[in-house]
Amino acid sequence: MNVRYLVVPTADAADGARSARFGDKTLLWVPAEQRLGRASRTVPGLLLVTQVGRSFQDDYPDVTLLLDHGRHLVISSADRPRRRSNHHWRIEALRPNTTIVDHPKASAARVDPAVADLVGAVSTTSYQNDLTWLASLPTRHSLSTTFTQAMDFASDRMVALGYQVTRTPITVGAGHSADLIGDRAGAGSNRQLVIVTAHLDSINIAGGPAAAAPGADDNGSGSAGVLELGRLLSTRLWQHDIRLILFGGEEEGLFGSKQYVAALPPAERSRVRAVLNMDMIGTKNSAAEGVLLEGAPVSSSQIADLSTAAATYTGLTVETSLNPFASDHVPFINAGIPAVLTIEGADSANGHIHSANDTLNFIDWSLAAEILRMNIAALAGWLEPAAVQRRPQPAGSVVSSGPGRIDVFAVGMDSALHHKAFDGTWHDFESLGGIVQGVSTGHPLS
Repeated sequence: MNVRYLVVPTADAADGARSARFGDKTLLWVPAEQRLGRASRTVPGLLLVTQVGRSFQDDYPDVTLLLDHGRHLVISSADRPRRRSNHHWRIEALRPNTTIVDHPKASAARVDPAVADLVGAVSTTSYQNDLTWLASLPTRHSLSTTFTQAMDFASDRMVALGYQVTRTPITVGAGHSADLIGDRAGAGSNRQLVIVTAHLDSINIAGGPAAAAPGADDNGSGSAGVLELGRLLSTRLWQHDIRLILFGGEEEGLFGSKQYVAALPPAERSRVRAVLNMDMIGTKNSAAEGVLLEGAPVSSSQIADLSTAAATYTGLTVETSLNPFASDHVPFINAGIPAVLTIEGADSANGHIHSANDTLNFIDWSLAAEILRMNIAALAGWLEPAAVQRRPQPAGSVVSSGPGRIDVFAVGMDSALHHKAFDGTWHDFESLGGIVQGVSTGHPLS
């Protein structure tokens, strides 16, 4: 190999040396044919590998790793395989003086009591029930009938939570699948859009489409996370719009998210404040409860918000990366939309994904709950609570002008007195044209 290199603790890295930082480790090098300090756009002899799980290591077990930081590896160009990438790993030149993975020292912010209440409402039981059901299916391969069953299940959950649900057909190679979308409108006058995503499909690479693929961690953990965050968000009124998306076709090459973003009108793209993507949030791969926040410069603000939320409301160890790859945040980033992946730390230690072994046995419910707490705290900041609205109360007696008829007088949000004759349930107040809002209990008047 035509390069001399050294891996040192980041704190010991020498100033002025060519380097690439990987969290608590820094790779230093001196190309043999160059003097230290000479300008170079790439590193002769050194390659950066980004992988999902252990996908590259499983494909090339004999390649010597010069540096192993889980999702990110460094290898010699002498060991470059003929393929430069597939759907689950990518190889590129390692650039000097870069930070591939950072370990930010985010400070805790002041605890917001309303956000703390929301964080405290994360239900491991609810999450566990949803994930257990999803992982009970023999497979969620994008072209399988059981993928459709999983989508039916998630659709029913979203509808029950009050989301307007649609299914968008997608193509996956020569086959057909779908994305599931749940929308909930905000109460603000100039509404932005916050999107929460995960891929619903699973895969067994070695066994093929018909093989068992329970996909508990990849990506039942993220899909159940979307449903749990959707449940929590449905308990509050927000300024901005919420959109939940469960994508199909991710494992075959991000088909669902690519087609969704390509079809998104420019006006809708410009409304997107943040995209939060969850992919593998359920396996604890090291002693610490860790999470990687992966995005790009366009999503730096959202990554900072998540880091602060983690420091304020959780005990998570956070790493960050601006090197996005191989999950549904990437098409958004490529379109200039701020998107962040939240994924379990040290995920290369998870050797169960993409096989029949990705089962509930390896799910750490505590880690998943902590990641959900971080995520809901950040979402609350992006969505912004709506102003508290006063529930309408009858301004006088409820009277009857005939059998089966009730006349109600109520003070609307414009402080004026309004009258409506209706069948005796609060939800009919919606027919006043929005003057009286936030009333949909369906409970009889007393």
